[in-house]
Amino acid sequence: MTVYNIALIGFGGVNRALAELIAAKNQLWERDLGFRLNIVAVSDLYLGSVISPNGLDARTLVEAKFEKGGFGQLSGGSAEADNETIIKTAPADIVVEATFTNPKDGEPAVSHCRWALETGKHVVTTNKGPVAIEAQALKALAKANGVRFEYEGAVMSGTPVIRMAEKTLSGAELKGFEGILNGTSNFVLGRMESGLDFESAVKEAQELGYAEADPTADVEGFDVRLKVVILANELLGANLKPEDVSCKGISGLSPSDIQEAANANSRWKLIGAAVRNDDGSVTGSVSPKRLGLDHPLAGVNGATNAVSLDTELLGAVTITGPGAGRIETAYALLSDIVAIHSAGTSPIAKEAA
Repeated sequence: MTVYNIALIGFGGVNRALAELIAAKNQLWERDLGFRLNIVAVSDLYLGSVISPNGLDARTLVEAKFEKGGFGQLSGGSAEADNETIIKTAPADIVVEATFTNPKDGEPAVSHCRWALETGKHVVTTNKGPVAIEAQALKALAKANGVRFEYEGAVMSGTPVIRMAEKTLSGAELKGFEGILNGTSNFVLGRMESGLDFESAVKEAQELGYAEADPTADVEGFDVRLKVVILANELLGANLKPEDVSCKGISGLSPSDIQEAANANSRWKLIGAAVRNDDGSVTGSVSPKRLGLDHPLAGVNGATNAVSLDTELLGAVTITGPGAGRIETAYALLSDIVAIHSAGTSPIAKEAA
């Protein structure tokens, strides 16, 4: 039986949800997936950091009501977060990176990923920043060190758009894609259709937990732009940077725009798209678009995400699923670990050989 030692960098909603799954599902994974997960380290800006070579009890981590710096109460713990030391020295096979990231340079997540890969540890992450900005360099570093850099959850949470497109549509000749890649903006547009103005719809999204206190990244399209870069580079072989993708959000849409679209049997959606041009270059964009009700993305409502993949051999293939949620995103991390296990590239497997 394979046991993967993991280090959790960040212990907010996503990594806490992964710990919940470990506490509840490890025996099931052992039976069905052929491995179990053992948490040997955690680092968090609020809680501090802790290393336990023999493993930390996942249920205790989840259920204990730690105050600020609370990891300092644990054996091997400190009230201060020391991500670099944890990543470089913890006896982990896999580093699970789920921290805040700056969309301009991808930090501190880029450094977290680099430190892990340089020390021969696999990385799984839900962070858009390092993937959109430094994916090629990080993938090359992973290859050089015989480990994997996996990031399925960076685009559509637990919905496996990257793996599905690469594995099941191989040979279908992907020409481009367009998608609803931000649940917050999609929710806001839906509420505006119901009669709310933009500000009221955003306020409701914040009250329901769909939108941050500062919703700019969602409603102005910056979040979608990073996802367009990831998908274009991964699926279309592009080499786009965020600044290469034109970006316009939904804050300029008025109630009259929404009503006019409804009167014409259409609705507004914030669409992230990329297309391969005749000369082989790839163009990406983010902008509100008025879609006819027969469009495959027109009926995608609430916080749901969807991508319509334009293929030469099959036409449009649409993938729909949750684009947010703690457990859903934690599942994406699990799917990345499954991919690492299936590839047989773990340090444990190499030692056994």
